[in-house]
Amino acid sequence: MTSDVMPSSKVLDSARAWIGTPYRHQASLQHVGTDCLGLLRGVWRALYGAEPEIVPAYSKDWAEPQGDEVLLRAALQYLLPCQAALSAGDVLLFRMREGAIAKHIGICATAGSEPTFIHAYSGHSVTESPLSQPWQRRIAARFAFPLGV
Repeated sequence: MTSDVMPSSKVLDSARAWIGTPYRHQASLQHVGTDCLGLLRGVWRALYGAEPEIVPAYSKDWAEPQGDEVLLRAALQYLLPCQAALSAGDVLLFRMREGAIAKHIGICATAGSEPTFIHAYSGHSVTESPLSQPWQRRIAARFAFPLGV
């Protein structure tokens, strides 16, 4: 970990506090409802206070028909790209199928031989899931929360 990256313990404490929050598209209220972006937004608020910008309404397809990498662009604007090996606290962007835009977000909870990640997805509450090989193959990019904003 470099000195310009938020300590993983702070990121994970914030993310794990959301476990059990029901899935609600476009929501970001701990214990009430959230989607994957809402989880990331909630962790951001816990770490820094206000969000860096107002998130406009978005569809469940995340602009996939247009091929618009909206999540990837936002991550590049506000987070730090990861160059080193997978680490706890990394923000993970996933492509749900090859050639598609990145439209799912999670936070790596544990790395190593049995990695896990925290995420919200339709039909489930926020949960910590195994970062299995099928999930690992879908990772489009990894980012870290900056130490300060």
